Amino acid sequence: MSIIIMYHKSSAPAQVARVLDMSMKMVINRAAASRVLSGVVKRLPGETLLKDTATNTRTMASKAVTLENLNPNIIKLEYAVRGPLVIRAGEIEKELEKGASKPFQKVIRANIGDAHAMGQRPITFIRQVLSCITNTDLLEKGDFPDDVKDRAREILCGCGGGSVGSYSASQGIEHIRRHVAEYIAKRDGHPARWQDICLSAGASTAIKNCLQLFCKEIDGKKSGVMIPIPQYPLYSASLAEYGLEQVGYYLDEECNWGLSTQELERSLQEAQQTCNVRALVVINPGNPTGQVLTRENIEQVIKFAHKHKLFIFADEVYQDNVYAEGSAFHSFKKVLVELGAEYSSQELASFMTISKGYMGECGLRGGWVELVNMLPEVQAQLYKCMSAMLCPSVLGQAVVDCVAKPPAPGEPSYDLWIKEKTDILTSLKDRAKLIAETFNTFEGFKCNVVQGAMYAFPRITLPPKAIQAAKEKNMAPDVFYAFRLLEETGVCIVPGSGFGQAPGTFHFRTTILPQPDLLNTMLENFRNFHKKFTQEYA
Repeated sequence: MSIIIMYHKSSAPAQVARVLDMSMKMVINRAAASRVLSGVVKRLPGETLLKDTATNTRTMASKAVTLENLNPNIIKLEYAVRGPLVIRAGEIEKELEKGASKPFQKVIRANIGDAHAMGQRPITFIRQVLSCITNTDLLEKGDFPDDVKDRAREILCGCGGGSVGSYSASQGIEHIRRHVAEYIAKRDGHPARWQDICLSAGASTAIKNCLQLFCKEIDGKKSGVMIPIPQYPLYSASLAEYGLEQVGYYLDEECNWGLSTQELERSLQEAQQTCNVRALVVINPGNPTGQVLTRENIEQVIKFAHKHKLFIFADEVYQDNVYAEGSAFHSFKKVLVELGAEYSSQELASFMTISKGYMGECGLRGGWVELVNMLPEVQAQLYKCMSAMLCPSVLGQAVVDCVAKPPAPGEPSYDLWIKEKTDILTSLKDRAKLIAETFNTFEGFKCNVVQGAMYAFPRITLPPKAIQAAKEKNMAPDVFYAFRLLEETGVCIVPGSGFGQAPGTFHFRTTILPQPDLLNTMLENFRNFHKKFTQEYA
């Protein structure tokens, strides 16, 4: 098979890239990647030849890595939050910069939980501490509060040579791990061991490291990990990457995305026929669904995991983000301890990050995992694995310290810190309410209350003609809808199919992070688009 790709001299680079991208995907999806790579690219009169994207057979044969011998798990891996829609959003931004005429002025990136990118201001205490540890002259010359300087000196004392440019211990700076243990003990009312705390480059790195523990076939069957559907694509992508079996259990949309133990049992029993189910992932507060589990629900999950000897992954990165009346965050660690001696051996890993909450410091990459009831010899092997990456960013660790041990009442930075924290969380609460209420005024929309986290995950009813139009373009209907939304309004969302959804239903995830004025603009543009879209395909 040969492939001819051409474009006219007047074509925009972005158009060319899209055509190429779609062409490659179509061929790869037909399992003909090797034929593309050995195909012929021809120049026609009056047209410019693209830089070779396909090489001849002889060149391909000389390569050590080809699509044919590439790790198949990498090809299988998908990550919807940064997928084709986001790539296209970036192209549109470049087109706008060059003066292209669009029916909107800017792209609104509602696809990812990146608070600062959406205009949230950093917490002053955190940034002042970072300033002092990166430029130590400010410890003497800078006009910063004494508690900021004291914190900076304490962090620097844990750094080799007194510099954040040095490596730390692989599991993180010891006194910061101690502060995290104190934070957990204060949060739960039960002690935590600092030796069971491992700092990480965001929660994602710690989650992936823990998942690697299960990469082993047992009795000829893969290990399986139960994940919620809808789920955060980190899990499906990581399971694909590591060759682990994805075992989905459906959240109950009609009960505000509740977690049913009957559904857990159904999913487990079905999966055990083809794999060895060894772990259970719970995201609370939920991403992308925004639910907050009740204490009773958490107790049921722990009892289920204990009954079936499953390791629990408690993804609790949104523990500060709880908004709905009557909702409250209960950590799995706290509930586990309070269930009593019968459950004292239950294995659990709890994850936290500086990227969410009121901090939103996504780019500084800081987080932690607390390991509960893991066998010491297994924990040692996990720490050995983590040590291969040397250490997480020391700047990220410093932010972890500021989160785990924020200014205390009476300290110079406390009043400003508590005001900034309260203002951010109050605004998020208002936006969570606004977005759900507004979507529920749209024809064909149903959006559950956003109890927590940073997202809404509404269900949409698409006209049959729109579903047929999507099929004709070989696209999932919610993907078709999302691309039209992006092209016509500049609003970038993530289709529900990227997270998983019940068959026959269509959803999308949007963040609640755009600042109030921008969020109102986004929702108004969304309303106008949806009305036009449904009329077009009525």
